Amino acid sequence: DYQKIPALSVLSAMFLHGGWLHLLGNMLFLWIFGNNVEDRFGRIRYLLFYLACGYAAAYGFSLADPASTTPLIGASGAVAGVLGAYLVLFPRARVWSLVPVLFFIPLRLPAWFVLGLWFLLQWFYSAGHAVSGAGNVAYLAHVVGFLTGMMLALLIRAVAGGRADASWRGPPPRHPRRLR
Repeated sequence: DYQKIPALSVLSAMFLHGGWLHLLGNMLFLWIFGNNVEDRFGRIRYLLFYLACGYAAAYGFSLADPASTTPLIGASGAVAGVLGAYLVLFPRARVWSLVPVLFFIPLRLPAWFVLGLWFLLQWFYSAGHAVSGAGNVAYLAHVVGFLTGMMLALLIRAVAGGRADASWRGPPPRHPRRLR
């Protein structure tokens, strides 16, 4: 007889994805932003932070619609937490972005602008605006993960006296990882 354990279901769901594009999108965001957050937190704290954001995103999404039977899979809530932490830790860093103006133009924009706009879009979509037939994207999980990441980063930074990790080895990066 099958007995579901919700905490294990959430953990395993964080490592499943709805397709290659879903997986590659999450990996791209982690590759660009995750390394700097991990450098600040340290490996173990980063792993715990990542999992906490993923759990908060999944349970936040579930609490908002407890009658839902739609499966929730993917690491997007946890990845959104990494983006929220990056915004707190490196607000003035500049990130390469592809800006669509007739075609895509690569520009270095402030992280606060890029991540702030991303968050606003996720919030807007989670409220049901501007998305028709968006499939089963859990935009609210992105919002909850992002806010959880911001709050945890603020807490970690406050406890560490302005530095996120006592073993932090140098100044913050001038920019996130670049695609070459």
